[in-house]
Amino acid sequence: MTPAPRTEGEPPPAPPSAPRTLPQLLERNARLHPDLPALSWKEPGGTTGSTLTWAEVHDRTRRLAAGFAALGVGRGDHVLLMIGNRPEHWLSDLALVRLGAVPVSVYGTAAPGQITHIARNCRAAVAVVEGAAQVAVWEALLDDDDTPLSRLVVVNAGEEGRHLPCAALAAEPVPDELDKELDGALPDDPLTVVYTSGTTGEPKGVVLTHAQVLANARALDAVVELPAHVEHICYLPFAHIAERMLGIYLPCHRASHVHLCADPTAVAGVVREVRPRQFFGVPRIWEKLAAAVRAGLAALPAEQREAVESAAEIAREHVAFRERGEQPPADLEAAYDRCRREVLLPLLAMGGLDRVTWAASASAPMALDVVRFWAGLGVVIMDAWGLTETTGVATANSPKTGFRLGSVGRAVSSVRVRVAEDGELEVRGESVFAGYLQEDGSVRSALDGEGWLSTGDIGRIDEDGYVWVTDRKKEMIITSTGKNVSPALVENTLKEHPLIGQALVHGDRRSYLVALLVLDAEAAPAWATAHGIEDTGPAALVTHPVIREEVERAVAAANARLNRTEQVKRFRLLDQEWGPETGELTPSLKLRRRIIGDKYADALTQLYDD
Repeated sequence: MTPAPRTEGEPPPAPPSAPRTLPQLLERNARLHPDLPALSWKEPGGTTGSTLTWAEVHDRTRRLAAGFAALGVGRGDHVLLMIGNRPEHWLSDLALVRLGAVPVSVYGTAAPGQITHIARNCRAAVAVVEGAAQVAVWEALLDDDDTPLSRLVVVNAGEEGRHLPCAALAAEPVPDELDKELDGALPDDPLTVVYTSGTTGEPKGVVLTHAQVLANARALDAVVELPAHVEHICYLPFAHIAERMLGIYLPCHRASHVHLCADPTAVAGVVREVRPRQFFGVPRIWEKLAAAVRAGLAALPAEQREAVESAAEIAREHVAFRERGEQPPADLEAAYDRCRREVLLPLLAMGGLDRVTWAASASAPMALDVVRFWAGLGVVIMDAWGLTETTGVATANSPKTGFRLGSVGRAVSSVRVRVAEDGELEVRGESVFAGYLQEDGSVRSALDGEGWLSTGDIGRIDEDGYVWVTDRKKEMIITSTGKNVSPALVENTLKEHPLIGQALVHGDRRSYLVALLVLDAEAAPAWATAHGIEDTGPAALVTHPVIREEVERAVAAANARLNRTEQVKRFRLLDQEWGPETGELTPSLKLRRRIIGDKYADALTQLYDD
């Protein structure tokens, strides 16, 4: 039977004895788990690693807090951090929180105009940046009359002495009186400000409190079953709410072990080394991993390929029973155990995913084809949904409480979710944000009179409480005939073919849809080689007649599964992958539709020319 939906109502508060702020969690971890590993990393380009225990983290953040205090940073002050996933970022973040200051992480790919906007909006006097490339951008703000920024701290300071090296922050003796200033945060104090990634308009500063973050942490723990002190691979930007929760706040809540990955393109190697029990990836990460696995499977001898395909059928059948909340029959359970042990786990071990018990995704709609592919390997991706404004996850699928592939799960205990008359999802609860930061230091609420937040997402809630998100309200395409089309639905259908790695559908106020398609960087060369194509460079592939014919078949197959209004009539195949560095994707790998539309305006116009 399907598990009963959760009864709505106010979630229970934390036990009176439980930590209620992040500094209290750090103190508890240092006291109860002093020798457990807390943070591990490798220096860029290095092979040997370093690890800090929770006792060492507590000591290191105390000394860093003293360094920031010596710069004049005090309670309530914002401090900007533009550093990759390095220990200096993680430790500085916690040190500032212990001091009562408010750390604000900035995306490493942020444009100078966005950096200026954030610096002016949060009124920070101090910024910690990674190296010379960042200094060149930030120095201009030191002379900006519209921001109080007056000091740069540099991680990779080199030999130039104009700015304070980050290492010097923790080098000074800690004054005795500092301990009286530390760890005094209250639950309703701001913990951080997270700026939205700016898919439309200027980034907005989302103010999150200790109480909201810890409420979300407790709610996530209620739907996830993991071993104590579980490891987490931290590779997404700290400026994104997902990595702040998974890479900083939840590890403090769970006293778990964070492995920093400074280069996100190297995450596959870190996964193979760590063999984590949990792994979170935005949809594009899971798509790229799936493409790599498919390419590897295509190169296997036929006998091995058939064994994997047979095991995948059994695994998907096993998942289907679990999805319905039913116990798989004994013979299926035995067959699944056998094929998982003999076929799937050895295959997953090659990528370091053989120990994963909680695989998750969020941030954008996940193509169901990708979800089914991983389910066939015994990895059931638990899709979740939420916003920066909901402190991350608001709904989640769960191997513990139930899941529906294709949905984003049910509301976690810290929120309630409802559907407005126009189909927009609305959220209310103790992990919903305080409001947007204003330049005068005030916080402007975005909630209605009853405390509901309009999320901007269109969706529905089924009879069992599962939430299904269809698209962003502002991104819905309205054709010239007045029909509403979900671009994400069409794009995910197109991407079900392994050759198509990225897709953007266009057609607002037009009579039909067109698409920009990007070949998958991993799958396309492997497919081409298997079909006798010698030149597998992107420019050669997009013009090769065999590739174009296959993509045309892929578009036709997608159209056959879509209604007439959703079908793509014409497309342009591109030879350049979209990414955050080139501006087409946000740092969390969501499409920046307006930027792509502007960049390829001529190509889109030509698709409508007769």
